Amino acid sequence: MRRRRSRLQGERADAALLTRRLEELGLQGITDIELHVNRTVLVTVTEHGVLRVHRGYAYASDRVLRALVRFVSPMTPRARRNDARRVIVEFPVEQYVTLQPRMRGTTGGRRFLSKLRQMHAELNQRHFAGQLKTVPIRVSTRMRTRLGEVTVDATTGEPLEIAISRAHIERDGWNEVRHTMLHEMVHQWQVETGRPLDHGKEFRAKAVAIGIEPRAMRDVRPVQPAMLEGEGG
Repeated sequence: MRRRRSRLQGERADAALLTRRLEELGLQGITDIELHVNRTVLVTVTEHGVLRVHRGYAYASDRVLRALVRFVSPMTPRARRNDARRVIVEFPVEQYVTLQPRMRGTTGGRRFLSKLRQMHAELNQRHFAGQLKTVPIRVSTRMRTRLGEVTVDATTGEPLEIAISRAHIERDGWNEVRHTMLHEMVHQWQVETGRPLDHGKEFRAKAVAIGIEPRAMRDVRPVQPAMLEGEGG
């Protein structure tokens, strides 16, 4: 328990340090910063503007962090972004943060994943003529206010994964999760067809066409039995 508490305190300290340094170096347009230790994908930006970055960059020089700021800025020309990417990749993040072994998923988590993968395949065939790519699906235990999201590779613009909140699955049921999955698949369709990742006119038109609410956010509040007592009386 003490080791876990110490690790969490270290993660929070690194996140605060990295956030402050990036903002001082001109980072803009990012709603939040989340740290991870995935060496395969160092930097990503979600559809909600969350920057996910390897924790090791908290110990990088200003030169590396300036490159990171240029890399995630949509205003950076492609050539300069490629130069920034080389600087980012060359930094040895693994020398500063030890990769923690991943905990094995619970039986419930594996069952959720299987159902979500089947759902994605079915909805792809039904609403997108099977043209969307098969992307990794993740059940998130951290998402509490968001129902789902698409993570996009900041380098290529390609979708990396769709994440669905576990709390959403357990609280709201599979009919609502199906709606959320379709919402995220519209975003997947946007990026795979070269459209901007947003909730603009094209998003709303596509959402209506496949039968879901064309809104950026949904307030899902299941009706509780106590709320029905006394109605009509």
